[in-house]
Amino acid sequence: MFRWGILSTAKIGVTVVIPAICDAENSVLSAVASRDLSKARAVADRFGAPHAFGSYEEMLASKDIDGVYIPLPTSQHVEWSLKAAEAGKHVLCEKPISLHADQIAALQHARDTHGVLISEAFMVTYHPQWLKVRELVQGGTIGTLRRVQAAFTYFNKDAGNMRNQLSLGGGALPDIGVYPTVVTRFVTGKEPLRVSATVERDPDFGTDRYASVRADFDGFELGFYVGTQLASRQSIVFHGDKGYIEVLAPFNTGKYDHAKVWLHNAAHDGAQEFNFGGVNHYRLQVEAFAREAQGEKAGVFSLEDSVRNQKLIDAVYRSDKSGKWETV
Repeated sequence: MFRWGILSTAKIGVTVVIPAICDAENSVLSAVASRDLSKARAVADRFGAPHAFGSYEEMLASKDIDGVYIPLPTSQHVEWSLKAAEAGKHVLCEKPISLHADQIAALQHARDTHGVLISEAFMVTYHPQWLKVRELVQGGTIGTLRRVQAAFTYFNKDAGNMRNQLSLGGGALPDIGVYPTVVTRFVTGKEPLRVSATVERDPDFGTDRYASVRADFDGFELGFYVGTQLASRQSIVFHGDKGYIEVLAPFNTGKYDHAKVWLHNAAHDGAQEFNFGGVNHYRLQVEAFAREAQGEKAGVFSLEDSVRNQKLIDAVYRSDKSGKWETV
């Protein structure tokens, strides 16, 4: 069994990742760490973990864990991923793993030097609905892909929330802009060539609260918008000359809608529905990570993929600043 340690008692860890670890076939929750020992102990007791630590350093020094899940604020992801790797622990780090593509080189070096697995937690790449979309697109079911159109929005003006704090890596693009980019790349197996974008920042928070992006791929384009002060919405469509694919609840299945994929024919007089009810992509992610950390090839999201995805986001910011197309 792969023994997990959780670095902090952040909400996403407690509400979705720890339950996924507890349900996983090949994993066990061994420890929880917090800068407040009472918080760590409370979460550890709640989920039956035998160990609780009052500092992150103590947990990383423990021989009772094989790897860590890091749900810290984005600005701390690289720092603690490096510290965990240097301690010989495998690392599953919440996305985005870095705010700049060039920072990921240090993680690649640490991975190779210390012989550990470091992966960015893009749970969507483990969901069977996305494996189905990739199969349909790459299998030519919708013919030649010409356009991908996506949206991901929610409303949050809480000044105390890390998503609205620039110093912690907040903003729409780091938080949710990474999803349309990663699934488009995952489905098509292609990379963007250039990007044109506009970004709007909150006058009080300084974070990007809205972004409209156009990414030019080889043969097709991706258009998407993201926002942190809009009514909640998730959608994505892959449009080809022989049909198109709609993915319901593409990024947060169960929260925005059910996990369904609709395949429409060119005449729009017929559609096929694929359902993926009851799937927990967090559990699938945990299980795949544990298998790969133990030597099996399990299709875990790589740091090389992290670099490519973050380069697109970096280009979005450059395009907004320059007002021009920017090479990715």
